[in-house]
Amino acid sequence: IIIGGGAAGLFCAIEAGKRGKRVVVIERNAEVGRKIIISGGGRCNFTNIHTTSENFVSQNPHFAKSALSRFTPHDFLALIRKHKIAYFEKKLGQLFCRDSSRQIVEMLMAECRAARVRVEANCEINAVSQGGRFTVETSRGNFESRNLVIACGGLSFQKIGATDLGHRIAGQFGLNIVRTRPSLVGLVLEGKSNPRLAGISVDALVTAGKQQFRDNILFTHRGLSGPAILQVSNYWRRGEPVTIDLVPEADLAAIFAGEMAGRRTASSCLAGHVPPRLIRDLGDRHIPDKPVAQLNKHEIEQIRETFHQWKVRFRDTEGYDRAEVTLGGVSTSELSSQTMESKHVPGLFFIGEVVDITGWLGGYNFQWAWASGHAAGSAI
Repeated sequence: IIIGGGAAGLFCAIEAGKRGKRVVVIERNAEVGRKIIISGGGRCNFTNIHTTSENFVSQNPHFAKSALSRFTPHDFLALIRKHKIAYFEKKLGQLFCRDSSRQIVEMLMAECRAARVRVEANCEINAVSQGGRFTVETSRGNFESRNLVIACGGLSFQKIGATDLGHRIAGQFGLNIVRTRPSLVGLVLEGKSNPRLAGISVDALVTAGKQQFRDNILFTHRGLSGPAILQVSNYWRRGEPVTIDLVPEADLAAIFAGEMAGRRTASSCLAGHVPPRLIRDLGDRHIPDKPVAQLNKHEIEQIRETFHQWKVRFRDTEGYDRAEVTLGGVSTSELSSQTMESKHVPGLFFIGEVVDITGWLGGYNFQWAWASGHAAGSAI
């Protein structure tokens, strides 16, 4: 029995079914693969060809190595090619469907049919218990099995049915849960935001702790979003500032040094590198209205720090409704990295997002779904 008809659950079902097991997938939504369908702007960033365990956040980042090494992005690509799905690399190894993310769901369902997997959609879970076997009570009757796989994800995207069911089942069987929070998500500024900047997007180098990401940031009505902010949201800790270099391709000190003999102001020098609205908002307290040649060392350093080392404090994330993933989950210390089976409850498996393994933005979380589902399905 597999609870959850998403990426991990369907892939696990295919692997177990191919090996002759009778498999049922239970999905509470009216159709399987809802998160796959809406992902990547409707084109599904289904993997990243550069995937390694370094692209994941966990209390034990080494846990993912085994599953990822035994089912790689190239293995998933072989399946994509088998089903003749056209794809392209957007950037940095990110692979997307050329047409529609529904092709991934159709591919998984075709593989499920070939493996004689039974799929029960629009089916609510009422209770889970274990005697000699696992019993799952549902709105469509009871199911019994020697093996139970929890693949119902985390709390992100509640509007498409995400719940804490997987965490509750883990707790019911005594497994530890690493504290969860929304991630790959926009962040809300501490104090007053500036709606005037909403919609501005700039290339930036964003640092949280020891992690840096170079990509666009987007100013919102409440704070910041965009790919670089989503990436650092995996590492952001409440109370700690995030440092943003708004002009990573330039050295402002060198630019100002070249203008020392001229009459241009610091604002006009910045204009070719930073949007004017941003210069006005961030620079009004730090950019004196005089030629660069008249700036002293302290003033130049203040301007440089403002745009190269802008320190931003956030009070919260934008929440689970806007988060792409859930950080935290079932502790990896409870599971076998080879099989994803509970160390203390034989026959109970946890795969995908419900586990404390969270990937970066860019196809890594899907690759973890395929790899962890393959590990459990093969073991079963």
